[in-house]
Amino acid sequence: MLESGLLEIVKGIGKMFLNPLFYWIFILIIVTGMKRIKREREDFGIKIYNLSSEWKNTFWLSIIVGLLLSAFTLGVGVTLTYPVILLFGLITILISITGRINLLSASYILGITYLVLMFVPEWINIETILPFHIHTDVHLSGLVSLLALLLLAESILLFSSRNDVTYPELTLSKRGIWVGQHHLKKLTVIPFFSLVPTGSLTPFADFWPYFTLNGETYGLVLTPFILGFDHIVRAQHPSFAAKKLARSTLLLSFLVAALAVGSIYYSLFSFIAVLCAILGREWINYRFRINEQNKPGYFQSTDRALKVLAVLPDSPADRLGIHVGTLITKVNGKKVSQPESFYHALQTSGAFFKLEIINREGEIELLQGAWYEGDHHGLGLLFVSTPHDHEHLNVSNGEG
Repeated sequence: MLESGLLEIVKGIGKMFLNPLFYWIFILIIVTGMKRIKREREDFGIKIYNLSSEWKNTFWLSIIVGLLLSAFTLGVGVTLTYPVILLFGLITILISITGRINLLSASYILGITYLVLMFVPEWINIETILPFHIHTDVHLSGLVSLLALLLLAESILLFSSRNDVTYPELTLSKRGIWVGQHHLKKLTVIPFFSLVPTGSLTPFADFWPYFTLNGETYGLVLTPFILGFDHIVRAQHPSFAAKKLARSTLLLSFLVAALAVGSIYYSLFSFIAVLCAILGREWINYRFRINEQNKPGYFQSTDRALKVLAVLPDSPADRLGIHVGTLITKVNGKKVSQPESFYHALQTSGAFFKLEIINREGEIELLQGAWYEGDHHGLGLLFVSTPHDHEHLNVSNGEG
């Protein structure tokens, strides 16, 4: 039994490399990073974060969540078929081609998969389009249980983003002035094992596998699942936004999990769970977007201080521990409230500089440091200003 189990694990890992979704994640990370870097150069004239930043710092989280998810799917016995695995992989690719990372939620990917399995085969002869038989047996309660657990993983990813990198950009407000905002954005892949019909594993108890497809033997397959989100934060600190979104997503996962349990006894609950997952995710996104639009911008400076929009990695400001949202009140003893006055005051510092700041807790701090060769001329601090490309366009047109 142990030997056959180890053999199935090795075979299951090998099968992952036959899944197009495994390779698509690398393409998606590169394309997402390139689009962001292009926007960073247009707004600030520099690249702020590296190409794979959206995926960075998610590796161990994805491995731990994947192991926990595998423990559930194998312990309970969630059985999927290859067509179903390929189907939600195809749906993931089609969704991500649009460039809307916010649609890479389990609510949409597995929700659409469920609806396709339930209704599309009844409407059209989809087998003439896809290279596999789609109208296959699938235990819908098992699929919905995966949906609930992946929503839980999504909330964990949001919670972990509270102190992580977010991505600044400049945009025009309704009043026609430039304002700052951040993208709370992450991409990760959750690899988990599930059972598939036919293999060397045989049931070891009467209840296993619980979500069975009436098979006599089972194999393993390691399935990659892409999770992502992208929320525009304009009216609050990104860490507060991440916490609120994580809590809402966590509550949604609990609701879907409760309905998934109910679907074991009453199959209609699986359909209700999918509707709740999709509509709940839409409601969370809508409510967050409306709240952001109806509140004043968080990154606006005042007459007494200059608010930090972003901090370049490994810059003097980063070494001093200055964070997004910090207020700069004085530079070398001079009051600053505009980027121009900030840069002018820095030029009088010589080899050293002094800053007076107000941190996120509202406390005044005095910071000082020394210039080193290669340091960014603005200490690595970015503020709301006219976009870099906009300034260059004005100069080339004779307006600068």
